[in-house]
Order: sequence, then structure tokens, then C-alpha cells
Amino acid sequence: MKTLHMVTWILLVIGGLNWLLVGLGGFFGGNWNVVNLLLGSWPQVEWLVYILVGLSAVYEIVTHKGTHMSGSSASMM
Repeated sequence: MKTLHMVTWILLVIGGLNWLLVGLGGFFGGNWNVVNLLLGSWPQVEWLVYILVGLSAVYEIVTHKGTHMSGSSASMM
């Protein structure tokens, strides 16, 4: 489970940074969608990356309490 959590966390960081660049690119008039720039010639693979990032978010939402309540802060609650 720890490996799955780490993979989903990495995918969420990649997705979050990509959205940051998409937003900044919008303000500065550029296309800074890194996933599209890297995988744009393979749209199915690009869509798969977006699906995996979305599924990672769902997984982290569902397991968040159990994953993060096992640390030292759990004794405070």
C-alpha cells in the first residue's frame, strides 16, 4: 500500500505542477501544458495520463484519513 500511495502522490504532484504551468501559460500567452507537449502526438497516452492523475486524486481522497492519521498527530485527535 505504501508503494501505491507514493505512486499516487507523485502523479498528483505532476498533475498539480502541470496545471500550474497551464494557468501561467494562459496569463503569458503560451501553451505550457507539459503533458500535451510531451505526449501530444499520442493522444490516447496523454488521456491515460490524465485519467491516472484523476484516479490518483480519488484514491488519495478516499484513503486520506487512514493514511495520514497513523502518524504522531493521531494521538492529538
